[in-house]
Amino acid sequence: MLQHSPGRNGGGEPPDEEELEPFGGLMRYERQVPIHQVSYYLCGEIQAPQFYTELFYTLRSASETDLIYLHINSPGGDFNTGLQIINNMLASDAHVVTVLEARAYSMAAFIFLSGDELVVHDNCQLMFHTYSSSFAGKGSEQLAEVHALGNWFEKVTTRLCTPFLSPTDINHILQGSDLWMDSDEIRRRLGRIKHPKAAPRKSATKP
Repeated sequence: MLQHSPGRNGGGEPPDEEELEPFGGLMRYERQVPIHQVSYYLCGEIQAPQFYTELFYTLRSASETDLIYLHINSPGGDFNTGLQIINNMLASDAHVVTVLEARAYSMAAFIFLSGDELVVHDNCQLMFHTYSSSFAGKGSEQLAEVHALGNWFEKVTTRLCTPFLSPTDINHILQGSDLWMDSDEIRRRLGRIKHPKAAPRKSATKP
């Protein structure tokens, strides 16, 4: 903001450029933009992807001033649907806040970790484990599919869960162990990696 001094002869003419001085020596620029806030509730089992097309569209069409909350209480479910949700979250211009409200197991845990901002209620749980699948076809085809899925799952887990999970954690999961943690452990890990939110729900902006 610039302060105009009177014209040369005290008249109302605008001053020359050199007569303009900063107000208080500090320039202030202000812009007000509307914030569009949306909440989704991912409750129950994650189903086929056609049930989530509205969420996909909202994430893809959102602007950088939009705020999208994804409240999670899920045992997991369809791995491909979960990956499509995550890929849309990561591609979104919006600020996506994942809120752990009870449990996030399996694929739901991956979705929780993919938020721009993570909020953890008290008395919650995360659980990570390896994938489950069924195979058909000739023995050689089944072996090839097992190998391909195993490599794919390892890459996805490492990409989405590091550094929240250590290499040792991931190795145990790939070998078939289930990894459980409560709210206190989740916050401890998030605090260790300096994630934007490792705080209880009440500290976040209310949706």
